[in-house]
Amino acid sequence: MYFLTQQTSTMGSSGMIIMIIGMFALMYFMTIRPQKKRQKEEQEMRNAVDVGDEITTIGGICGRIVTVKEDRLIIETGSDKNKMTIARWAVQANNTANERLAAERAAAKEAAEKAKAEKKKAKENKDVL
Repeated sequence: MYFLTQQTSTMGSSGMIIMIIGMFALMYFMTIRPQKKRQKEEQEMRNAVDVGDEITTIGGICGRIVTVKEDRLIIETGSDKNKMTIARWAVQANNTANERLAAERAAAKEAAEKAKAEKKKAKENKDVL
């Protein structure tokens, strides 16, 4: 009888350890991994900025990039063309890239709708014959 009790308590401890390991794995895949993915995307966006791009900084300042240096950017803001030097890490969004992406998505959506309409029209013509 004592042997059975000892065996079940050992199985209970190993089950508990497996559950704790499972919780850490779940926490990694639910929080840490997506955060690292977002940080990587943001870094790629910051490295891809180029002269002429419209950007928004983390402080909410909007401007056009005039000069790109290694870790600094010079931007023009406002109608009087004030120039500011900012750190590259302070770029929150590349508005020019966002506009290009939105235009590409709109063109793809339009092409898909056009293909769907042509397919529907071909089916109607086939039904008429």
